[in-house]
Amino acid sequence: MGCVNGKCCSRYPSSTDGDSGGYGEMGSCRNATNKHILTQRSLEIVPVPSQNYELQYSVLTQRGYYPDSPDKENQDSFCIRTQIQGNPNVHFFGVFDGHGHFGTECSRFVKNRLSEILANDPTLLDDPVKAYNSAFLMTNYELHSSEIDDSMSGTTAVTVLVIGDAIYVANVGDSRAVIAVKNGNRIVAENLSSDQTPFRKDEYERVKLCGARVLSVDQVEGLKDPDIQTWGDEESQGGYPPRLWVQNGMYPGTAFTRSVGDSTAEKIGVISVPEVSMVRLTPNHLFFVVASDGVFEFLSSQTVVDMVARYTDSRDACAAIAGESYKIWLEHENRTDDITIIIVHIKGLSNSGAGDTDGTTGANRNPTSSRTGRGSSDSSAASGSEIYRSIRSEFTDLQLSMNRSPAIVVPSPSQPWELVGLLIGLCY
Repeated sequence: MGCVNGKCCSRYPSSTDGDSGGYGEMGSCRNATNKHILTQRSLEIVPVPSQNYELQYSVLTQRGYYPDSPDKENQDSFCIRTQIQGNPNVHFFGVFDGHGHFGTECSRFVKNRLSEILANDPTLLDDPVKAYNSAFLMTNYELHSSEIDDSMSGTTAVTVLVIGDAIYVANVGDSRAVIAVKNGNRIVAENLSSDQTPFRKDEYERVKLCGARVLSVDQVEGLKDPDIQTWGDEESQGGYPPRLWVQNGMYPGTAFTRSVGDSTAEKIGVISVPEVSMVRLTPNHLFFVVASDGVFEFLSSQTVVDMVARYTDSRDACAAIAGESYKIWLEHENRTDDITIIIVHIKGLSNSGAGDTDGTTGANRNPTSSRTGRGSSDSSAASGSEIYRSIRSEFTDLQLSMNRSPAIVVPSPSQPWELVGLLIGLCY
């Protein structure tokens, strides 16, 4: 969710049952060369030899449907970088959702520089949290100093760093990372990140102290009482979400409270400090999903996990989730957001392999989960959540970047339903 001319906040009903047993397994949309018909990619696998398991991953990024802006670029970017610092046990996955007039340039800049800085940090394995914070701080500084005008543009960033059997998640903004946990006969979605928006009380109070006005568009335009500072009911009923404004102006109108770039919004409390969490993987962790809010605007974390569990091939799951997101967007608006999703399956991890990670930190603390935003996970924490630890950044600015092949962009159709039929119909 980006600038003021962005999305509505109508919500897609959350899944109420995490049991994936009723879905069954779907077939795969592959051609004779074993490449996916839609993505034209083979399923990619990277080993983690220190723990004797593999990461099997796929990715899909789709330009949104913009009937009023047919030439608008896909502002999403993604980064997948394996064997960071030449270490076969260290891998990185990130999704970057650009916004504003120069959002594409911002997301590309950040995805490239963030991973470069992280990969060149000699303290990465000794203190991943400190390295993450430093990388975000430096990337934000470099974006401000670059030729890109980030005064009213920027990018969110959600990233996952795998180090042995530990994963570190750093998030800035309202994209999301989710992990699937096997709990008996259920597969439960656990959020690895918490959307940073004014719906969160702590974020709301922080930006207010920095001088931000927090108002919905209707309140700014005088259609609703600006003194009413609660939006939960409005959100669930499809009203406009609260946004951040300067005291005497109709800008910048951001619907998030953290980002990289957005130098104007920084003056009213929008920061690039990430929230970092750490999870020690166990055999009960099946896969994790990293995706832009084009997915999570209308789909809950549990719904996304249920859909991934429905498919034997994660490329099919990427296509189905993108298609479902696209369809629901068009049920609520005449446009869609850009959609990017990375799915990473955890294959072969056993208890005997757990224990030795290549560089972890013990300075973790319990998460403060105060999510009230859209599409939050609708299931209680499973037993695996006891190993979940959140580390709130003590630093001031963060970000990560990756250097890999360009994102896959499926051509935007002349009619929106053409893509819906392609994405969903391929796999049924």
